[in-house]
Amino acid sequence: MRPRVAALLSASVLVLGAGPAGGPPPRPLPARMADTGGGTQLITAVAPGARSTKGTVTWWDRRGGRWVKAGSAPARFGAGGTVDGAKRRQGTDTTPTGLYDLPYAFGIQAPPRGTAYRYRPVRDDSWWCQDNGSRSYNRWTEPRAADCRAAEAEHLITYPVQYAHALVIGFNYHRPVRGRGAGIFLHVDGRGATAGCVSVPEEAMRRILAWAEPAAGPHIAIGTAGGATAITRY
Repeated sequence: MRPRVAALLSASVLVLGAGPAGGPPPRPLPARMADTGGGTQLITAVAPGARSTKGTVTWWDRRGGRWVKAGSAPARFGAGGTVDGAKRRQGTDTTPTGLYDLPYAFGIQAPPRGTAYRYRPVRDDSWWCQDNGSRSYNRWTEPRAADCRAAEAEHLITYPVQYAHALVIGFNYHRPVRGRGAGIFLHVDGRGATAGCVSVPEEAMRRILAWAEPAAGPHIAIGTAGGATAITRY
């Protein structure tokens, strides 16, 4: 290799942040984040950029003061990409970035063996209300609430693949803001990008449910690799 080419390649490595050969390994992602929710378990969902519909979900344990990767899987995001959760608008098919708790799990299929999370079974009359005019906005309702229009709600059992297993993401959940969005979950992959949720292959979803411990205070952080919605900002 000619000296000039070698020098240019060496400079490129430094610019990309890889560091010289033999340098210290990069800190794990949770250690570089502004907040991880205060627990000892964390799920990170990272898209390469704001318009990306694919990325990676990784789940982590904090052991002996260090974050250790417990598993990883390919992920899908909203058809509209990702957007800052505080600025999201309902109906945009965007996945909200931010740090959120995971209130409970649900599914059409029985919970995977080892599931410790409260797991709500999906029945014929299980709905998730997305009607901005309903008192049940962004809530499970069984049966469908009288003030929640069917056209503005998800009939959960009609999604046998996606909702075989799922975790509710606490986006806009505890103090719902009308028009910001409802029904954001971590669930099983469908045929393509989501309507705003995060999805993973079924086997990964089963592994996550068997891994998650409510007492460990797990959260999910959703973000991009860089920019204004970089996951390290959350």
